Amino acid sequence: MRTLLSLLVISSMALAGCSGWRDSRVNPSNWFGKSEPRRVVKADGTEEVNPLIPERTGIFDKRPEDESYEGTPVDQITALSIERTPGGAIVRATGLTLRQEAFDARLVDVNGEDDDLTPVDGVLTFRLSAVQSRVAPQGPERTRRVHVGRFISKQTLAETRAIRVVAARNERVSRR
Repeated sequence: MRTLLSLLVISSMALAGCSGWRDSRVNPSNWFGKSEPRRVVKADGTEEVNPLIPERTGIFDKRPEDESYEGTPVDQITALSIERTPGGAIVRATGLTLRQEAFDARLVDVNGEDDDLTPVDGVLTFRLSAVQSRVAPQGPERTRRVHVGRFISKQTLAETRAIRVVAARNERVSRR
């Protein structure tokens, strides 16, 4: 018993002393050092740039807006709801496309610029659009459903009596 206890104490002391080897050059995991990131330069002298990360010139610059939106109106609108928020309201629309694989669905302002929403005769009109494929399969209804939301400020809501969302085959209107 005495031998076992002394062997246990000596082995635990030796094991505790091995922590100093962690940072030494004898440890094979330290042979190559830590990795450091660096940019890849092509043979022609230009740097390789990730096309998915937008270039910025400063920390307060906004990302460039995509000016061309290639969306087309969805087939029909199945639901429209307006939910109040402290700063205005959120317009939620659910639409049904003709085919699957629709993406980038938006509520596009029909009356003018998207940045400046102005109601015409008290009616805000949006078109429910999405980028849709012409070769995708039709599929069941649940796979063709798109959901979209858009915020409207209190100032715009003060001038608005009705909100209308238009699709290719129907439209929905919500009045005050």
